[in-house]
Amino acid sequence: MPRVVGVRDTGVQQVVVGRLLRWLRVLRADLCTLRVDPLPPSVWLRWLPHGVVCLAALGIALGGMAELQDGGNLGFGLAFPIAAAQGGATVLALWRPVPAWWLSIGATVVGAVALHGKLAMTKGVTFTWPWTVSGIIAHLFVLLLVALRVPTRVSAEVLAITVLVTYALQGVWGASNYQSTGVVAVCISAVFVVLGTALRGRREARAELGRQTTLTEEERNRRTLLEERSRIARELHDVVAHHMSVISIQAQVAPHLVENPSAELRENLDGIRQNALEALTELRRVLGVLRAEHPETPEQPADPATGTAPHAPQPTLDRLDALVENTRAAGLSVRVDVQGVRRPLPSGVELSAYRIVQEALSNVLRHAPGATASVRLVHYRHGVDVRIANSRPTRSVAASPGAGHGLLGMRERAAMLGGTLRAGPRPDGGYEVAAYLPTAPFLKTERE
Repeated sequence: MPRVVGVRDTGVQQVVVGRLLRWLRVLRADLCTLRVDPLPPSVWLRWLPHGVVCLAALGIALGGMAELQDGGNLGFGLAFPIAAAQGGATVLALWRPVPAWWLSIGATVVGAVALHGKLAMTKGVTFTWPWTVSGIIAHLFVLLLVALRVPTRVSAEVLAITVLVTYALQGVWGASNYQSTGVVAVCISAVFVVLGTALRGRREARAELGRQTTLTEEERNRRTLLEERSRIARELHDVVAHHMSVISIQAQVAPHLVENPSAELRENLDGIRQNALEALTELRRVLGVLRAEHPETPEQPADPATGTAPHAPQPTLDRLDALVENTRAAGLSVRVDVQGVRRPLPSGVELSAYRIVQEALSNVLRHAPGATASVRLVHYRHGVDVRIANSRPTRSVAASPGAGHGLLGMRERAAMLGGTLRAGPRPDGGYEVAAYLPTAPFLKTERE
C-alpha cells in the first residue's frame, strides 16, 4: 500500500513539474525577446503621439536625475545612467515594448539597491522607495505601450513580475526611513495595463470589423455579378432556343425538298432534328433552374422606361426608337445618331447592344438629372460600336446604394461576346459609355 501511494505522489509531481516547465517556456517565449513591434502612427494625428512620448522621456530623464541627486544623495555617476535608462525605456517601448519593460524594471531595481543605503543619511527627510516618482511615471508609460502592442497574456505576465519585484524589494528586503511607493505603483500599474488592454481590444475589434466589411462588400459584389450573369443567361435562352427551333424545323422539312431522298440522308436529318429537340429540352431545364433561384419574387410589371413586359420577346436594335421615345417621355433629352450600313447581326449582339443602351440611359436618368444624352451607333462590317454620352448634370442627386451594378452587367455582356467596354467621366463633367460588340470574337478589333 505505501508503494502505491509513493507511485501516485510521483505521478502528481511529474504533472506539476511538466506544467511548470511548459509555463516557463511560454514565459521565456513571451518575455525573452527582441522582436520589433512598433506603435503605428495615428491616422488623424500622424506622429504626434510619438512626439509626446519622446518629450515625456526627456522630462523623465532630467527630472529623475535631479530627484536622485538631490533627494537620494546619489552621485552623477549613478543618477545619470539610472535616469537615462528610465527615459530611454519610454522611447524604446515605441518599437520594442518587451525589451523596454525589462530596461525599466531593471533600472528600478538598480536604483532601489543604490538608494537603500542612503535613505537614512538625511534626518527628517524621507525619500520615495523602492519606486521613485520618475521611475513610476516611466514604468507607467512603458506598461501602457506594452499593453497596446502585445497579447493580453504577455501584459498579465509583465504586471505579475512588476508586482513580484515590488514585493521582493519592499516586503521581503525592506529599508528604513523611506516613503513607501510600492502599493501605489502596483495599483496604478494595474490600471494602466487594463486601460492599454482595453484600447488594444478596441483597435483589434475595429480592424476585424473593417476586414468583415471588406469581405461583405466582396461577397455582395460577387453575388451581384452572379445574379447579373444569371439574368443574361435567362435572356439568351430565347435567342438560343430560337436557333435550335429553326434547326429542328429545317431538318424536318429538308427531306421534302429533295426528290427521292436516300435513306442515309433521311437518317442524318432525323438525327439532327432529334438532337435539336433534346437540346431544346435541356435549355428549358436550365432556364427552370435559373428561374427557380428566387421563386418567391413576384412578377414585375412592364418597365416604364422601355415599355417591355417580363415575358415579351427579347428586344433588338429595331426597337431602339421606341426605347428612346419612352426615355424622352421620362424627361430626358436624347439625340440619336446612326452611321454605317445596317447589316443583320447575331441575336446575341442585337440583344446586348439594346441592353447596353437601355442601361446607360437609365443611369443618366438616375444619376444625372437635367443632363442631355446622345446615342451613337456605328455599324461596321464585323461589329457595331455603341456610344452613350451625357452632359454635366444640372442638379445634385443623392448617392445610390446600387451604383456600379449596371456597369457590371454591361461589361459582362460585352465580355461574353468578346467585345470591349469603356466607361468613365468626360472632360466636360459628363459621362460616357463606349462598347464595341463584334459579330465574332476573333474579329473584335477589326472596324471597317
